[in-house]
Amino acid sequence: MRRNLAKGRIQPKVSTMPRQQSEAAAFLDIYKLVIEKKRLQQELDSMEQRRQQILTRLEVLNRQVATLEDSAHQMRDQTDTPTALTAPTIAPRRTRPAAKPRSTPEGETFETFFLDY
Repeated sequence: MRRNLAKGRIQPKVSTMPRQQSEAAAFLDIYKLVIEKKRLQQELDSMEQRRQQILTRLEVLNRQVATLEDSAHQMRDQTDTPTALTAPTIAPRRTRPAAKPRSTPEGETFETFFLDY
């Protein structure tokens, strides 16, 4: 069964067998800590790069929204009735006429027809 760990807290790797206290064990612990520090620093750097990408994209989106809002205001000012919104007109649905059979040079005929669902 797995323990529920608090999110955001990174647990160190734990060895099941305790090591004897020696210089080699101390250097091994130092090595583990240095490796973990490098990994966390790389993760932090990649998160900062991603953050910069997101901020740049947000700036671009803000500029595009502002541009589109300006163009929408200009279009609204150019219409005859500035306060009335016009509903889009919907064209009536047209049905396709049945295709006329065409004769091929060999004398075979094919008929094409369309089915509407």
